[in-house]
Amino acid sequence: MIKLIASDMDGTLLDAEMRISQENIDAIRYAQEQGVEFVIATGRNVFEALPPLKEAGIECAMITLNGAHVFDKEGNSLFTTPIDKNELLQMFDILDQHGIYYEIATQEGNFTISKEARIEQFAAHVTDALPHLTHRMAIAMTVARLEFFPVKVVPSLRELAAQEDIEVLKVICFDKRGNKHLGAAGKKIAEFEDCVVTSSGNNNIEINHKYAQKGIAVSHVAKERGVDLEHVMTIGDNLNDLSMIQVAGVSFAMGNALNELKEEAKYLTDENVNAGVGKAIIRAIEEQL
Repeated sequence: MIKLIASDMDGTLLDAEMRISQENIDAIRYAQEQGVEFVIATGRNVFEALPPLKEAGIECAMITLNGAHVFDKEGNSLFTTPIDKNELLQMFDILDQHGIYYEIATQEGNFTISKEARIEQFAAHVTDALPHLTHRMAIAMTVARLEFFPVKVVPSLRELAAQEDIEVLKVICFDKRGNKHLGAAGKKIAEFEDCVVTSSGNNNIEINHKYAQKGIAVSHVAKERGVDLEHVMTIGDNLNDLSMIQVAGVSFAMGNALNELKEEAKYLTDENVNAGVGKAIIRAIEEQL
């Protein structure tokens, strides 16, 4: 019987409008009434994760930035796992050499040196997912969606990262040229001793400290609660969810998930646009998985 549920957000808990459907809300509340704790495990930072949760009236602990920053139910920071700053500078060199757009996520929010470049790269990401859109339509959709992903513009990410009071928790990279360019850079960075490279889309890679992974963070939260991993349920759709899918006793891949994730998960649920999370929760409880 499950005692703890950890769910991804984008492509999983959230629908196409970046909201939590009523069916998902009802299932989460049902689980909580049964004494099952619900936790978010997302690549988003806390400022990006909170709005849809607040709109839905859901209060829960949050594993953010792929496990680099964890918060309790009241929103208090529990721990961070930042990227080593020496490796970070080498990482910037590699990304710059490959001409890849990147921004950094810190405990103070996300930062970029160009909001225009951010919109252009995100628009390519949208076009890849929705190829029927014109470039203009993709730009308009991107501008609207980026309201959910606030970012601060600074003259230099290197200078910001060098500040003693700033912890860089994740580097988010986008390149509309796709895996050919991202893969080459990601492969070099993956060789760093303390880094891990994951992805949440075809035109994106995400870089964290090797101990900042969803699976490690979920394991930590479960241990703190005194819950064995066999009683933990995880739900996701992309490669940055893989580690938590692998550690949980009950794991669900979304219907819209990558095939690699479906192969690793024990169960399959519906797509995010059809309340797949809610359906998985109800199934897990009623069938006592």
